[in-house]
This record gives sequence, structure tokens and C-alpha cells, in this order.
Amino acid sequence: MKRVLIIEDDAALRENTAELLELSNYDVTAAPNGRVGIEYAKSSPPDVIVCDIMMPEVDGYGVLEALSSDTTTSHIPFIFLSAKTEHKEIRKGMDMGADDYLTKPFEEEELISAIESRIAKATLLNAKSQEQSQIGDDESLRSLNELKNFFDDEGEEFTFKKGEEIYKERGHSNMVYLILKGIVKTHKMDESGKELITALFKADDFLGFTSFLDNLAYQESATAMEDVTVVGVSKKELKAILEKSKNVSLELMELLTDNLADIKDQLLQMAYSSVRKKTAQTILQFAEILNKTPQEGIKIARNDLASVAGIATESLIRTLSGFKKDGLIAIEGRNIRLLDVDGLQSVE
Repeated sequence: MKRVLIIEDDAALRENTAELLELSNYDVTAAPNGRVGIEYAKSSPPDVIVCDIMMPEVDGYGVLEALSSDTTTSHIPFIFLSAKTEHKEIRKGMDMGADDYLTKPFEEEELISAIESRIAKATLLNAKSQEQSQIGDDESLRSLNELKNFFDDEGEEFTFKKGEEIYKERGHSNMVYLILKGIVKTHKMDESGKELITALFKADDFLGFTSFLDNLAYQESATAMEDVTVVGVSKKELKAILEKSKNVSLELMELLTDNLADIKDQLLQMAYSSVRKKTAQTILQFAEILNKTPQEGIKIARNDLASVAGIATESLIRTLSGFKKDGLIAIEGRNIRLLDVDGLQSVE
């Protein structure tokens, strides 16, 4: 009999949910608040946890954080239960590592289905982990391409509309993403409140790496520049893969080193290049990232161009006008068409 821990401060809802699950042949333990729920989970780990968000003493986010940082409970599937339906609240829970969420009021079938599916997934992942441990490193992932295939096959898929945040600076960094579709910018705010784009990522790029050893927050925000689809894998799961595969670890290290070199070049350009050269190089960079031919042109907000170039938007607009007069580009609304790529590359 599978064991479910319910953490809910509403006595009537807690009792009704427990009764419902007991009738569905689950062994149920119920906790009236987050503090007690943490104690129950650590003393007798259940197969799945269903937890409210808004509670006294320790809220649902605090419960998840406490259990995720404990090796005896970090593997337990965690389902948030809340009356809050705002997208940002749901995203916050999922970013912290929750496996699923239900909004109150919920149907009996929804709760049972969520519990069954999460227990089944945890069982399969545990079996796969044990199997990999038995067969050893010879059968582990052998290349970066195989790692990307693993993300595609096993990762959790998320979609974001243009302008939506994928993760936020100082947010919990429990997942690493692979972009399947679209363009993503990472960015920070300087002391004056000006946005600085730190990097651009396209389909087939990884996104969201932070320390595997420490539970560090994201050091920057990531936002969709167009409709984006990503797949995410928990850092814990990715760490286990990298520990088993020396080749994948080395390829990933080389990839991240190349990314750091690109960022260094961009910072040097921002620090020492002229406004004209910064603008020209940024246009060419966007064209490459977006995989656009000179005839197709690029459609990018002027403030995004300015942020990447590290110049004021007004300076960028004046420079674009100069490039247009020089016959280097054509401007059609927000669309910039490259007329002379060699000329842009030689701008000083």
C-alpha cells in the first residue's frame, strides 16, 4: 500500500482529502501545518507528499525547500495544493522543484491521477537508476548529443510566450534547461535600473547552469524573446549523469568554456569598441543567433539591441540611421535587413 503525506492547515479539507485517499487504498498521514509535515516526512518518508502553499509557521515553499535539501526526502514526489491560480505562484513552486500542482477546489479524479502518475514516474526513475548502477559506466551516456537526447526524452517540457520569464535572478536554481524552440535572453539590472543582456541562447542550447555543489540561486534572469519551448532536468539528476560519464562531463566543460570565452569577447567589445562597432557587431550577432539570411533581416526591439551592445537606446537609434544612410542596412519598421554584411564586419 502506497503512503501519502497530506500537509494542509484547513481541518475540513485535510480530513476530507485523507478519507478520499483512504477509500482509494492509500495509507494516509495528515499534518496540520508545515512544521509538523516536515517532521513526519523525515521520520517516516512517504511515497508522495501533497502540500498546501499558504500555511502558518512554515508555508509550502518552506516545506519543499527543507525536504529538497535532505537526502532522505529529496527524492519524494511533491505536489502543491493551493487556491492560488496565479501563474507566478505556480511557476515559483515548479522552479523550486515541485513535481506537480493542483488548484482548489479540485476533482477527485485530478488528485488520484496526479498522485498515481507521480508515484509511477518516481518508481520508473528509481528502477532506471538502479539499473544504471548495476550495468556501470559502459552503458552511461557517451556524448553531448546523447545528453541532449536524454533531455528531450526524459525532461519536463515548458512553453513560454514572448516576454515571459523562464527563471528570475535570485530564484531557486533546481533545473537546467535545453531549448527546443525559440530565442532566450539572459539579463541583469545595473544599479541605475538599466537592463544589460548577458547572453543570447537559441534552439539546442543549454540554459540555467549554476553550481552542482551548492544550492546557489540563479545569477541572472532568463526571458523568452519569442515563443519558446524548453525541456528541463533537475540538477540532481544531471549531476548523477555527469558523475557516470567522463566523456559527457568533458564535452560539457568545453561547451561552457566556449560560452565564457564568447561572453568575455562581448564584454571587451562593450568596454573598448566604438558605438558604431558595438552596434554593427550586435546586429551581426543577432542575425547569427536568429539564423536569418541578410535578405530576411531581423526583427528585434531596439532596447534589446542596445542592451546587448551596452549602449543607450538613443545612441543605437542614431547609429542605425547612420548605417542606413551608408547603405549598410535597410530599416522597415522594426525589421532590419542587412545590405552589406562585409561592410558591417569592417565597421570600426
